[in-house]
Amino acid sequence: MSDKILITGAGGYIGSVATYLLLQKGYEVVGLDNFSTGYQEPLKLLQDKFGEEKLRYYKVDLRSDLSSVFQEEKNIKAVIHYAASCLVDESMKIPEKYFSNNVGGSQNLLATLIKFNIKNIVFSSTCAVYGEANYVPVDEKHPTSPKNPYGESKRMVEKMINWHSQLQGLNYMILRYFNVCGATDDGLIGDSKRPSVLLVQNAVRGALGIEPFYLTCPMVDTPDKTPIRDYINVVDLNTAHINALEYLFNGGKSETINLGTGTGNSVLEILNEVENTTGFKFQLKKTTPRQGEYATMIADIKKARAILNWQPTRTIKDSVEALVKWYKNHRDGWSG
Repeated sequence: MSDKILITGAGGYIGSVATYLLLQKGYEVVGLDNFSTGYQEPLKLLQDKFGEEKLRYYKVDLRSDLSSVFQEEKNIKAVIHYAASCLVDESMKIPEKYFSNNVGGSQNLLATLIKFNIKNIVFSSTCAVYGEANYVPVDEKHPTSPKNPYGESKRMVEKMINWHSQLQGLNYMILRYFNVCGATDDGLIGDSKRPSVLLVQNAVRGALGIEPFYLTCPMVDTPDKTPIRDYINVVDLNTAHINALEYLFNGGKSETINLGTGTGNSVLEILNEVENTTGFKFQLKKTTPRQGEYATMIADIKKARAILNWQPTRTIKDSVEALVKWYKNHRDGWSG
């Protein structure tokens, strides 16, 4: 019998790609999502492709009583916890949403895991826990000093997981990711957020004429005055999650690990890559800069290499090409 993995936020961008990869590897998947920002469509598509005995999903909010799902779905071996509100700019405007959804939902999930004696969790965290980088590349020993409620909410959940580990034997892998981009290599599953806040996605949408593209970055102290970020492909990212699961299953000890590429690209470099791939030329229009942004953020990924035996294999070009494939088939993303 294949191992059963529960995924929160299974209808979201990263969660739906994770669901696809886990099913391809032979795992059984139970998806949870309240579908406030996620979609049922990719899960229906994957259910048709792999069968209901391999994938079942439930519409549920993590802040509600989760017992019925865990009573129904016996023998869950681990949880990958992706579900979260994740817009930095929005978190500066509606902080209470982030503490209620991200922290409250996570605490309820953790309490349920303890109740049902599920001991393995892989948590989707973020480089936003570090705040402004004191040095780059940023390793896991870098001080955590979040500069927005989104990053703060994720740091609070990390601390809660750590306490549950110390006091109740929960095994965890906290994975702090840098900037996610791309789609599955076959273009089947991709980012459906409308609007997206992710640069590579928005640039590809602009180049394909789906919607106008505007620069939302502030001027910062980098060579071309645009922010430098570490852009990791969503399939590479999720491969690391599967490695993290298997590491825990093999008795590995709890760890906090950065996931990125170890290199950075400026906003203008990304736009050049999209232009080269699509043949489109951007007429750069600026709009109101986003709040809570900083100049440079690049991951040190030595720990991921050493512990997870993982390293990214897809380039920015690969991510742009996968997104072009995805958006050509889904101009408006999933419909519902």
